[in-house]
Amino acid sequence: MKKSFLLTADYITLGQFLKEVDVISSGGMAKWYLQEHAVYVDGELENRRGRKLYAEMMIEIPDLGTFFMAKMPSDRD
Repeated sequence: MKKSFLLTADYITLGQFLKEVDVISSGGMAKWYLQEHAVYVDGELENRRGRKLYAEMMIEIPDLGTFFMAKMPSDRD
């Protein structure tokens, strides 16, 4: 299932993203989670918790879903 994730800033790190979508309960768990589970960023396996995720990127977490990063519209738009 594809889901949208709205970015409130220019980017979010992969570790922060995993916490935001309730995959992990704390940022410290990101390194462990990425070593034990497959996470794909734009179709490529990713294991760096500090990977910056920008608008229009696709994050796939098997058994959880696929997330499309979208920029939240600003008041100026």
